[in-house]
This record gives sequence, C-alpha cells and structure tokens, in this order.
Amino acid sequence: MASLDHILESILFISPKPLTARQLAGMVDKPIDDVRTALEKVTAVYQDRGVVLKKIDDSYQFMTSGDCRVAVQKFVKEELTGELTRPSLETLTVIAYRGPITKAELELIRGVNCSMILRNLLIRGLIEELTDKQQGLRYQVTMEFLRYLQIDSPAALPRFAELNAHQLLEQLLKITTGEAGGEDKA
Repeated sequence: MASLDHILESILFISPKPLTARQLAGMVDKPIDDVRTALEKVTAVYQDRGVVLKKIDDSYQFMTSGDCRVAVQKFVKEELTGELTRPSLETLTVIAYRGPITKAELELIRGVNCSMILRNLLIRGLIEELTDKQQGLRYQVTMEFLRYLQIDSPAALPRFAELNAHQLLEQLLKITTGEAGGEDKA
C-alpha cells in the first residue's frame, strides 16, 4: 500500500486547482494532522526541484520553480499559440457535444486520462468549469469557443442532436454509473 505522502503527491499532481488540507484529509479519510505532516514531507522532497509544492493559506498545489520561469513561460507561450493536438481536439469535441460533462464521463468516453488536456483547454479559454453541489465539477465550452466557430450555442454544431444523445454512449454511461435498469447493487 502506498504511503500517505505518496497518495497526497499523486492527488495534487493531477489536480488542476489548489486543494486544502481539509479537502485532502476527506479524500483519503485520514486525520488532518496526519495529512499536514505528510504534506510537509512532500514539500521537503520537492524543495530544490523544477516542480515545487507550494502552500498558500491552507491550500496546496504543485507549481514550477521560479528558477525555471523563463523556460516554462516560453513553453506555455508555444503551447497556447500553437495548434491544438489531436487529443485536445477530441476532448474539446466531446465536451462540445456532450457538455456539461464530468471528467470521469469524459475519460470513460475517450478511454484515457484527460487532466493535462483539460488544463490546457481551460488555459486557452476554450472550456470552463461548472460546479454543482449535486453533480460536482463539470466542463462545458466557453462563449469564446462559440464565438470562434461563429455559433450561438453547441446545439448549432453539425449533427448535434444525433451525437449529443447517442444511444451507445448513453448506455455506456448508465452502465458505468450504475443507473442501468434492473441492476442490483448488492
């Protein structure tokens, strides 16, 4: 079994936003003091690296080191001004046709982890996060995306009605989330 500091390191690595010690403690079902101690370990490990764990107030997030700022800025500028990759275009298409959509649903449809792609699309302003108490964090395309395509809503996309409510996707999502009719979850 992985140690608490390794588990927290993994969660913070894939998180697109800062997380508080309390949020992390709830995720791993551990006392907050144990989580804070483990976070101190992770911070020490990454102290003189290209990536550092920063604490701001009671929130933690991995960031690039200030020493690497120039190289990172150059890379980010190229990423943001360059063309979208095929995986980014696929992800954006799924969000456009199926959004608002959760990360789990998106990854189920695409079959791969989408964390970095989502972060890139968020930075580019093509998608945005919606937070809903019942459905959690979901993603949808932005007005900037719609403006770029010169449409008023995702419903104006070609074959939107057909692809938005595709039967096979609906069945897959229902089975995976346990909503399929007649299932007994004993």
